[in-house]
Amino acid sequence: MAVTLKDVAQRAGVSVPTASRVLSGSTYPVVEELRERVKSAALELDYVPNAQAQGLLRGNTGTIGVLVGDVGDPYFSEIVNGIHERATAENLLVTICHTERDPQRELGYFRMLQSHRAHSVIIAGSGLADEEYRAGIATRVKSFRGAGGHVVGIGTPVVEMDRVLVDNREGGRLLGQHLAELGHRDIALISGPEALISSQERYEGLKEVLEAVGARLIVHHGPPNRDEGYRAAAELLRDHPALTALLGTADQMAMGALAYLRDHGRSVPEDISVAGFNDIAVARDLAPSLTTVRLPLREMGAVALELALSKDRADELTASEGVPTIERRLGVELVVRQSTGPVRTG
Repeated sequence: MAVTLKDVAQRAGVSVPTASRVLSGSTYPVVEELRERVKSAALELDYVPNAQAQGLLRGNTGTIGVLVGDVGDPYFSEIVNGIHERATAENLLVTICHTERDPQRELGYFRMLQSHRAHSVIIAGSGLADEEYRAGIATRVKSFRGAGGHVVGIGTPVVEMDRVLVDNREGGRLLGQHLAELGHRDIALISGPEALISSQERYEGLKEVLEAVGARLIVHHGPPNRDEGYRAAAELLRDHPALTALLGTADQMAMGALAYLRDHGRSVPEDISVAGFNDIAVARDLAPSLTTVRLPLREMGAVALELALSKDRADELTASEGVPTIERRLGVELVVRQSTGPVRTG
C-alpha cells in the first residue's frame, strides 16, 4: 500500500498542511525543527510525492523541457550535460525531446511540454529561417509565457526570447584568418542545412575573411553528420580537385571528410587541411587531431537553465509583453591542432 502524505504527517507529528508545505517546496514559512521532522519522516517511510498534484498547486511540475535536434549529436549532448548539472543541484527533472530538426515535431513537443505544465522550455539549438516555423514558435512562446512558463533559446532564436548566444560569425572569421595565413585560397565548406541560422552565421564569418584575401569558398549543404561529411568530401574533390582545405560547420562533418581522405590515400594536412566547429570531445583524439572552433557547450546549457530558473524574470514576462529580452553572450576560441597546415606547393 502506497505511503500517503497523511502517513508522513502522523509520523512527524505535524498537520497534513504543514507536511505538504515542506515537501512541495512551498515558500510558506515552517519552523526549522518541524521541517526537519517532516523530511526525516518522508525518508523513513520512502514517501514519493505526486509531482502532477504538486504541479496543479504550483502551476508547474518543476520539469525543464529541452528541445534538441539530435540526442546523439555531441553538440547537443554536451549542452544537455550542462543543463543536467545545474538541474540536479536544483532537484529538477529534465525532459529531453528529440526533434530531428523537424519544425512540426518541435512544435508538437513544445505543446506537449506545455500540456504537462513544464516549468520552462529550453530550445537547445539555432532556429530555422522558415516563416511557418517562426510563426508557430511565436504562438507557442506567447501561450507558454501567458501560462507563467519561461522560454530560453540557445543560439539565434527566430523570435524574441531570452537567449544564450555564441558568436558564430567570429568563429568563422577566426577559422578563415587561420587558413588565409596558411596560404589557402581554394576552400570548401561542408555546411548544415541552408535554413539553419548557425550554419549561415559561420559561413558569413568565413566568407568575410576569405573574400578579403581573394580566396574561393565553395559551399555544400546537407545533414550535419559524419556520413554527409564523407559523401560531400568525395563530391567536392571530384568536382574541384584544386581544393586545399575542407571545413565542416560541425565537427562530425569534418570527421567524415577526414575518413574519406584517409580511405583514399590523401594525407592531412600535407595534401589537404581539414577543420570543424564546436570542439566535441573526440576532436582532440582523432589522428590527426582536429583543428576546430571551440564553443563552451556545457556552459551554454548551464547558463540557459540559470535564465530559465529566474523567478523574477518569469513574473516580468507574464505581466508584460514589452519586456526586453536578456542575452548572455559567451566567447568562442580557435583551437589549432594537427589537421591544418600550410597550403601544398607544386
